[in-house]
Amino acid sequence: MGTAPPSGLPGETPREFALRHGLTVSGQRPSLGAYVRQLWARRHFITAFATAKLTAQYSQAKLGQLWQLMTPLLNAAVYYFIFGILLGTSKQVPDFVPFLVTGVFIWTFTANSIMAGTKAISGNLGLVRAVHFPRAALPVAFALQQFQQLLFSMGVLLLILMGFGEFPEPSWLLAVPALALQAAFNTGLAMAMARISARTPDVAQLMPFLLRTWMYASGVMWSISTILKDHDLPEWVMLALQYNPAAVYIDLVRFALIDSYTSAQLPPHVWAVALGWAALCGVGGFMYFWKAEERYGRG
Repeated sequence: MGTAPPSGLPGETPREFALRHGLTVSGQRPSLGAYVRQLWARRHFITAFATAKLTAQYSQAKLGQLWQLMTPLLNAAVYYFIFGILLGTSKQVPDFVPFLVTGVFIWTFTANSIMAGTKAISGNLGLVRAVHFPRAALPVAFALQQFQQLLFSMGVLLLILMGFGEFPEPSWLLAVPALALQAAFNTGLAMAMARISARTPDVAQLMPFLLRTWMYASGVMWSISTILKDHDLPEWVMLALQYNPAAVYIDLVRFALIDSYTSAQLPPHVWAVALGWAALCGVGGFMYFWKAEERYGRG
């Protein structure tokens, strides 16, 4: 004979019944501290998931993982032809090829992290609905995947720099904290975009246009310091260009790796600004994502 299910007391509401038996809402958002601990407990899953995604990304292409390096290089070649040759930007910027390639590689890290974040939840609804785990693991894993790809790209970038006369110096070590801060910034944005696109999937279609606009405002192909010096722009435009977070991280890596890119070309208090953007977006993006934890994969 089976056991009869427990019945409620006379006049007892469903909520009171659940509390009396220690029942909780399925998928209920845990406290922030508990959520961080759950996420940390799944760090091995996050790393394995990111690595598997990176390995499978170009598995159907004959050149395989080489596309991780060829894509930003081909972009750099196109930008060099258009901006360096046709528009003559190379005449205004010393060491234009190292300047351009560095900008393209660092920008690609941010752009790809954001695009991956927009699909982290909406593109993995089967996993979200089938398995219970902190949903932040997905955008964090996708951001980690892009960081792993950046590490491969940096090897090629350093070879290109040496080919154009930029050789290893102690200043190159400054790229490490700059990229770490950029990674925190990117991860926060990826989590914010994951929540937004989970509710509004059409955002993923809009993002390429927004990112292209952001790229042109970030000094990837041209020097922001030159533009600010040679043009009489409103004060708010100058501040927006100088403290644009993508431009800040690009500037710091250029300063670390390229001799001709000096501190005079950096905005004031650049390291504090870089740290501020990383903290604001990293912590803010995480909190924003966590607030909607119980809604992912529903409806």
